Amino acid sequence: MTSNQLSAGRPHPLGATFDGQGVNFAVFSQHATRVTLCLCDDQGHETFLIDLVEREGHIWHGYVDGLRPGQQYGYRVHGPYAPQEGHRFNPHKLLIDPYSKQLTGHLQWHDALYGYEIGHPDEDLSFDTRDSAPYMPRSVVADPSFAWGRQERLRLDTPWVDTIIYEAHVKGLTAMRKDIPNAGKFLAMASEPMLRHLKDLGVTAIELMPVHASVDDRFLVDKGLSNYWGYMTYGFFAPDPRFLSRKEISEFQQMVARFHSAGIEVILDVVYNHTAEGDQRGPTLSFRGFDNASYYRLAEDKRCYINDTGCGNTLDMDHPFVLRMVMDSLRYWVETMHVDGFRFDLAATLARSGGQFDRDGAFCRSIRQDPVLNKVKMIAEPWDVGPDGYQLGAFSSPFAEWNDKYRDNVRKFWRGDALSTRKLAGHVTGSAIRFDHDGRPATTSINFVTAHDGFTLMDTVSYNHKHNEANGEDSRDGHDHNCSDNCGVEGPTDDPAIIAKRARRRRNIMATLMLSQGTPMILAGDELGNSQGGNNNAYCQDNEIGWVNWDEADPDFLAFCRQIIAFRKATPILRQKRFLHSRTRAVDGKPDVFWRRADGDAMAEEDWGRDDLHFVGVEMRMARGTPAYEPRFGAVYLVFNAGAALRVTLPETLPGHRWRRVIDTSSHNAQPARAGVANVAEDSVVAFELCPITDGRDMAVEHRGRRAKA
Repeated sequence: MTSNQLSAGRPHPLGATFDGQGVNFAVFSQHATRVTLCLCDDQGHETFLIDLVEREGHIWHGYVDGLRPGQQYGYRVHGPYAPQEGHRFNPHKLLIDPYSKQLTGHLQWHDALYGYEIGHPDEDLSFDTRDSAPYMPRSVVADPSFAWGRQERLRLDTPWVDTIIYEAHVKGLTAMRKDIPNAGKFLAMASEPMLRHLKDLGVTAIELMPVHASVDDRFLVDKGLSNYWGYMTYGFFAPDPRFLSRKEISEFQQMVARFHSAGIEVILDVVYNHTAEGDQRGPTLSFRGFDNASYYRLAEDKRCYINDTGCGNTLDMDHPFVLRMVMDSLRYWVETMHVDGFRFDLAATLARSGGQFDRDGAFCRSIRQDPVLNKVKMIAEPWDVGPDGYQLGAFSSPFAEWNDKYRDNVRKFWRGDALSTRKLAGHVTGSAIRFDHDGRPATTSINFVTAHDGFTLMDTVSYNHKHNEANGEDSRDGHDHNCSDNCGVEGPTDDPAIIAKRARRRRNIMATLMLSQGTPMILAGDELGNSQGGNNNAYCQDNEIGWVNWDEADPDFLAFCRQIIAFRKATPILRQKRFLHSRTRAVDGKPDVFWRRADGDAMAEEDWGRDDLHFVGVEMRMARGTPAYEPRFGAVYLVFNAGAALRVTLPETLPGHRWRRVIDTSSHNAQPARAGVANVAEDSVVAFELCPITDGRDMAVEHRGRRAKA
């Protein structure tokens, strides 16, 4: 390397940027005294060390002529090692660039990765001088340009009212598909068999569990396990190397392009609330070594970290450069990788300002004003483990929110819990008590009954208790509040009655999900009857426990899922933007929603308070105020019956119309309603659609029904 290959470069953009002639390097550190760029060969040997002498504000930068994509590099950062003051600089530790777009691989656990001496009596106040480079991945200069072709400016922008989300793990969804090349990788996700399955199912968006570069916790590796889910991220711009077949980041872009060609949006589950560096006893991999006091929220004793995440540390969204990094990362995944939205893990942490939740704090305001990000889908997991951390319903537009109350109360209703019917009714109409404020739409509630965290749908109806023994913590991990019901036997059984009961319960739950106002989300594999053997915390199970089992798929339930999803997509009444509040519609004088007892009469307050109430019927129409350019006519009558078989009186209809049974979870073949009444089986969901009478036989039945009622 000669001196004429080095120049000042620019302080922007941050990261390593190839311009066709060379590479500009720019990194942030407010408290460093010296920043050294380390250029490495393919074996990881440091071939050139370059001090970045240019500094503008808190950005250190330099330009190296002649470098090309593929160049490996890292940093060594000098400064005070004073944990009591919040500083943990240690130039003996090779650091990955916080803006790395690609990494060479994964770290290998070794005591040299820590800034202090493991086992020293002074613990993290000690100073370790061993070189961490042999055990660290390197950053790689990447050229993220991609030939998008006709998709260069394509955004599917599927309306929320039409959105059905499918949550999946990149490896877990495809690992057991022997017919798909590159199983477990990005390219397998968008293979022809997977696209066909998702299209036939009817989902419109795939929500990928974390794909950012992540770390396998040391305590898991010591037990022969891994952090399979990937929530210990430390590379917010880099796809995790474990999902790349050819070590090319374009594989992610190819996957997105294929999903888009199939009409499926891509949403990323992102973890900006903490990093893989853990608490004061954790390793020094990147942020801690660049500027610990700037990147993290520190406790009053600056040696320690605020831990609102339960993962050892919390990124400081109040710091402008930390917020900038998160915003730059989000924009990169939208503008360069073409993703369609994000689900924010522990979003309540991101929304904290001065340690307190603030829906108008720096992070939320930045999202709302950003001309790139305010146009894509934003989903908040509205809680964390910090003070006042449960914030369901407290976010504002453009955020939708995961609704765990929906999950729990739907499960409780079908389990037969007392006083659960009123709560179910609130969720079926969009959980307005939580979300109908500040102009938020009824699609704000992300309705789910299962997600990666917890039981699968099959396990929800097969286990009363978690069975997490394989995680190596004596089943102490994972939550105990499952609201599940094994239907009579814990785990697998060959009893045909229990098998049938579980199958119907799964149909009931899936039907409830698809008949509810809000935005439904399905867990990958639920449509197949996938089980994790009762493990409700499979975060460390990169094996057949955590993977989707395609070999034992339930074809009947898959067919039902396709049917109920198709019915939702064909029925605008079930997926409205406006909340339903029993308001009289000007177009026909009918209320937009009306609750009924089995005898057809209106539900009274004393009915809702009955312990033995396990039935409710709801007549729905388009909300009052629906504009003329949207469908305004038609009606559905939905019956949710978690009790005994009933003879249900249907709502009166106008002459020339009848109620047609279109969904019945007790039977594969929908039976017609006759004489204004319908038989509803025990433990079932039935959906009726108001239809015009089209033949003489139907007209005769309709007249008999009206005479009988008279």
